[in-house]
Amino acid sequence: MKQIEIKTLVKECKYDELSETDRRLVDAAKDATVRAYAPYSKYQVGAAILLDNGKIVEGSNQENAAYPSGTCAERTAAFFAASSNPGMAFKKIAVAAWMDPGKDKNPEEGFQDNPASPCGGCRQALMEYENLYGDIEVILYGKDKIFVLPSVKALLPLAFTDF
Repeated sequence: MKQIEIKTLVKECKYDELSETDRRLVDAAKDATVRAYAPYSKYQVGAAILLDNGKIVEGSNQENAAYPSGTCAERTAAFFAASSNPGMAFKKIAVAAWMDPGKDKNPEEGFQDNPASPCGGCRQALMEYENLYGDIEVILYGKDKIFVLPSVKALLPLAFTDF
């Protein structure tokens, strides 16, 4: 029996350490959280994808009482990006999550302290776009720290890619 070790490189940084482009992408993901339809979980997620042409496409989670008929923010953004910009490569994706901090509180307080990470279904969906276009950098926003990963494969090292 052979043992294989899998390591994932994750850069941890603060918002002000990001490039201007990455800050714009994170801000777009944060802005997208307000368009989430999350009446059941109250967990509003926003995602923003930077396309090869410099355009940023946003998406938010959309819940449904007929669970699991809703869609996560990452897939909403990816499917919209692919359908409205056919053949355009995805370069980066940023994800942010927000929960209502309560009435009369600063809306910024509602963002998670630690980075929000895509679910397994979103990881697989994004992996397929990465297979098409090459590495997609992943930026996971948290108020206290931000994780930057070099690719979706870093999130899903044993991805299903033989199809």
